[in-house]
This record gives sequence, structure tokens and C-alpha cells, in this order.
Amino acid sequence: MIKEGDKAPNFTVASDSGETISLKDFKGKSIVIYFYPKDNTPGCSNEAQDFRDNIDKFEEKDAVILGVSKDSVESHVKFKDKFDLPFALLSDESGEMCESYGVWQEKTMCGKTKMGIVRSTFVIDPAGKIKKIFSKVKVKGHVEKVLEEL
Repeated sequence: MIKEGDKAPNFTVASDSGETISLKDFKGKSIVIYFYPKDNTPGCSNEAQDFRDNIDKFEEKDAVILGVSKDSVESHVKFKDKFDLPFALLSDESGEMCESYGVWQEKTMCGKTKMGIVRSTFVIDPAGKIKKIFSKVKVKGHVEKVLEEL
């Protein structure tokens, strides 16, 4: 399990733009990687809109926002267009990135246990180290907490 202070796990995944994106593409910048369960679900939509509505504050802090789920690139394109999201959505269909960041876990909902993405956010400093981990995120007020860490 990764922890604060560790070097952020590298990744190379497809983005909604059709390009592949890697951690090294953002060297020298602060990065906010937020993992969410599924495009177009209420909590995930609210979280994406909260990041969108605060994009200027993140840009003032020279921070890049990356949203990650196991949804397809096509799903991400529709989600991004629907909510006019000004940041990249990464498609981790293989689950490798979710596994390396430790967010693919057993979850219980309505009495049923299954594997899924635990809503989590990682703040990575310009040197590539994990500055802060927010796990089991509650959407309301979360973006403000992330901004405070930057």
C-alpha cells in the first residue's frame, strides 16, 4: 500500500483526448489525481463539477487535475462533454493504475460485497512524491480540502 511521502506510482493510460498520458508528462507540476467509481453517477458527477467549478483556483496553484475511472475513453468523452469538464479524464480499463494506487478494493453496498474503486484523491508534489492521500472521500467539501493541501 502506498503512503504519503512515497514516490507516486508511474502510469501510462488513455485519456479522453485519445492520447496516452503518463505521470512523467507533468514533471515539475503539482498533480491532483482523483479516482472515482463511474461516469454519470450522482456522486461522481457532483465531484467532477466541484473540481470544474474550482479550476481557476487549481490553476493559480499550478496544479493539474486528472480524473480516473475504469470507464472507457468513449464514456469519458461523453461525461466530459456533458459537464464541460476542463481537465483530463483517464481510462484505466485494465485496472493497473487503480491497483498501483491501492484504490481497487472490496466494497459493500446494499449488503453485497464486490470489488470496485474506492473514491480517493492523491495530491502529488512537483518532485513526484505523494503529499496527501484522501481515501473513502465524501464529495461534499472535498475539493476545498484538496485546495488547502496545495
